[in-house]
Amino acid sequence: MSQSPLSLPRIVLLDLWHHKWIVLLGLFVVANGIVVVYTSHVTRQLTSQWDQLLQEQDRLDIEWRNLLLEEQSQSEHSRVTRMATKELNMARPLPKEEVIIRVQ
Repeated sequence: MSQSPLSLPRIVLLDLWHHKWIVLLGLFVVANGIVVVYTSHVTRQLTSQWDQLLQEQDRLDIEWRNLLLEEQSQSEHSRVTRMATKELNMARPLPKEEVIIRVQ
């Protein structure tokens, strides 16, 4: 027993150095796994954001339809007024011709 005993850490390092390609491929597999997890996370976040934007679009579409209906109803009043003045020869009374009745 003339040789000095090798320590366990030295034996492990020599073994890892001997199989360096396997260790390198293992590191690439771990790095690839991390990239896949990160990409999945970002994809889920973007999908969630996409869904929120679609909901916002639906809300704005409904608001737009309501505004169109309101505009249509407002324009009908002017149509009635126009028809009353042209076809029925009606006119708005002057302020001095108006009679105000107060109910007590």
